Amino acid sequence: MSPEHRTGRRTGGDRSPAGRAAGHATFMGMPPFPEAAKSATGDSQLRHNLRKATRTIRDKRAGVVGELDDWSDLRAAGKAIKDRTLRHLDGYLEQLEEAVTAAGGRVHWAADAGEANEIVTGLVRATGESDVVKVKSMATQEIELNEALAQAGITAYETDLAELIVQLSDDLPSHILVPAIHRNRAEIREIFRDRMAAWGVPAPEALSDDPRALAEAARVHLRERFLRTKVAISGANFAVADTGTMVVLESEGNGRMCLTLPETLISVVGIEKIVPTWSDLEVFLQLLPRSSTGERMNPYTSTWSGVTPGDGPQEFHLVLLDNGRSDVLADEVGRQALRCIRCSACLNICPVYERAGGHAYGSVYPGPIGAILTPQLRGTASEPEASLPYASSLCGACYEVCPVAIDIPEVLVHLREEVASSAGHRAEKAAMGAAGWVLGGERRLGAVQRATSAVRSLAPRRMPGPAAAWTDTRDIPDIPAESFRSWWRREGAAEDADGGAGGERGGQEGGRR
Repeated sequence: MSPEHRTGRRTGGDRSPAGRAAGHATFMGMPPFPEAAKSATGDSQLRHNLRKATRTIRDKRAGVVGELDDWSDLRAAGKAIKDRTLRHLDGYLEQLEEAVTAAGGRVHWAADAGEANEIVTGLVRATGESDVVKVKSMATQEIELNEALAQAGITAYETDLAELIVQLSDDLPSHILVPAIHRNRAEIREIFRDRMAAWGVPAPEALSDDPRALAEAARVHLRERFLRTKVAISGANFAVADTGTMVVLESEGNGRMCLTLPETLISVVGIEKIVPTWSDLEVFLQLLPRSSTGERMNPYTSTWSGVTPGDGPQEFHLVLLDNGRSDVLADEVGRQALRCIRCSACLNICPVYERAGGHAYGSVYPGPIGAILTPQLRGTASEPEASLPYASSLCGACYEVCPVAIDIPEVLVHLREEVASSAGHRAEKAAMGAAGWVLGGERRLGAVQRATSAVRSLAPRRMPGPAAAWTDTRDIPDIPAESFRSWWRREGAAEDADGGAGGERGGQEGGRR
C-alpha cells in the first residue's frame, strides 16, 4: 500500500491555499483498520516517533496525577457531572441558548455535518471575508469544515502549531492532543522551509530543526495572519449552560489571539460539551490539564460570554452540532463515550495506538476513544467503521487512565456484539448457535468430543475460509486424545474401587493431573 493510501494524505502537487481548494486530504475512503494498521506497523520511523512521544506524555501525566490524594474523587465527580448533564441534556441546551442569546450571541442548531457547514459558510460569506483563522477544533475536523469552506472560496488557516504542520503538509491529524505526533522535528523543518511561503510569511532560509527555532518560525508566520484576519472559527472544550460561557484550553496562546482580535467569532461545539455551572467547570479544569499535557494548570484558558461592546469580537455565533450524538445518547451502554473531554490519555497508554498510529483509525478521533465514538457517530454498516471495535486488545488500560471513567472495553464489546449481529455475520451467528446447542446437552457434548478426538490427526493448523485471520497470530489448540470427562470416569471409578483414604488421595491426585 502506498503512503498516500495508507495515511489518506496527498503527496506532491500544489499545496498553496488555492491548490488545496481543488482537493484535500481526507479520512473518507481509507481502508479498514486491519489493513491500514498492517501497513503502519511496518513504518519504523512512525513507530519510533509514536513510542517516544506517547511515553513522554504519559510519564508526565503519571507524575502530576500522583500528586493528588483526591484524584479518584475528582474522577468520580467528573463522571457524575457528565452523566447528570447527559440525562438532562435537552434542558441544559435550552438554558445555554437562552444565556448566549441574552449575552448578545446568536445560536444555530445543526443536525448534521452538511447543515453545520452550510451555516458556517453562510456566516463567513455574510462578512464579505474570504479568509478565516481557526483554533484547533475536532468538531470542525469531524464535519470537514475546511473542505466545505474551500469549495466556497474561503481559506481556513490553522493556528495551532501541530495543526499548522498538518495543514502545510496536506496531511491528516493522528492524535487528539498532538495532531502531528507522527512527525519528527527534521520533517517539520522541511515542511516549513518548503511550504510556508505559499501560505504567508516564509520560513527563514537557514531554519534549523531546533524546537525553539521552529516555534519562532511559526510565530512569525502566524502573527501577520492574526493581525489582519477579521473572522475566526473555534471549537470549545466546555460550554457553561447557566452563563452561556464558552471555554477553550490551549497551550500556545494562538487561541487567545483568535478569540480576541477578529471582528466575528464562530464557535462550532458538539452538544455534549455542556457543563451545567461554573462550579462543575472547576472539576474539569483540574482533570483535563493533568490528563492531557501532564500539567497542573493549563497555560491558556480563555472564556467568553456573548459580545462585549468595544472588547473582542463584536459578532458571536454558536453552532450547536448533533451529527449523530443524539443516536449515541440513546444507547444506554455506548452513551458514556459522550463523557469524553478529549484529553487523549487513552491514546497515550494504548499499546495498539502506539504501534499503529492515528491514521489507521480512519477518523479524526483515533485510538481507543475513536474506536468507540466513530462507529457510533457514523454507524457500523461499512467495513472501516465495523472494524474499529476490534482495534483493541481489551487490556483495559484506557479505562484506568480515563479522567471521566469511560469504560471503553465495555463499549468495545458492546459494539462488537452489534457488528456480529449484523447481516454480514450470519456465519459467525450460526457457529455460535451450533456451539450453544452442543454445549447445552451433556450427551451431545460427549458425542462431539469423541468424534473430534477420533479425527484429531486430521485437524488443520489454521482455520479455513474467512476464519483464517483468527489463526494468523495464534495456533489452533491441540485436540486431546481423550476428553477430561472420559478420563475422569475411568480414573475415578478405579480410585473409588480402592475405597477409604486411599480413594480420596487418588481423587485429589487425579484432580491435580
